[in-house]
Amino acid sequence: MERKFRDRTEAGQLLAAQLQAYAHCPNGLVLALPRGGVPVAYEIAEALNLPLDVCLVRKLGVPGQEELAMGAIAPGGVMILNNEVLRMLHLSRQTLLQVANIEKRELERRQRVYQSDRPLPIIRDRTIILVDDGIATSSTLRAAITVLQRQRPQQIIVAVPVMPIAIYASLKKLVQQVISLSMPEPLRSIGQWYEDFSQTSDAEVCHLLKQASIRQMECSLG
Repeated sequence: MERKFRDRTEAGQLLAAQLQAYAHCPNGLVLALPRGGVPVAYEIAEALNLPLDVCLVRKLGVPGQEELAMGAIAPGGVMILNNEVLRMLHLSRQTLLQVANIEKRELERRQRVYQSDRPLPIIRDRTIILVDDGIATSSTLRAAITVLQRQRPQQIIVAVPVMPIAIYASLKKLVQQVISLSMPEPLRSIGQWYEDFSQTSDAEVCHLLKQASIRQMECSLG
């Protein structure tokens, strides 16, 4: 696919068409990386009749080189370190903790806003469809994959509208399946592949999660 996506909604609908094998999957779960991944994931969850939730993970970017991950944190006190980056750049524990504290506050804020009183989703033995609106460097997505793998899902499927072909190849070594609609090389920015790439708000994330929850409840009631 070479043309631009109209918006995240269209991108999600096009991805859903490639994921029909997972429709009505009894142990399926669509997880979105907030914020931009949520509108994409919502369309996938709707089309496949699967529950939707967010994958809350915060990359710990190297100061001054924020796209380079020296680790990641997730709810429950989970911290994953990229020891190779820490050693290579001679980063101190103090630097690591300073960044972790900043990202922890944002993680906690998002957890309060997005999860509210809902429990964290169960990952173990489930088929996870992990969704974002695009990948440029993959560091955040890799952090999410690592966090999820620790919880022993049955399988992880990465579904993203656009990513560089080199990242596509590397991700295929980490998860069971990778689906992307466009794989340009190089990919200079995700936004150039959307006609409308306006920022997703917290309010929109909360609205879509609520709508998905209502749909699942209605389906369970028959």
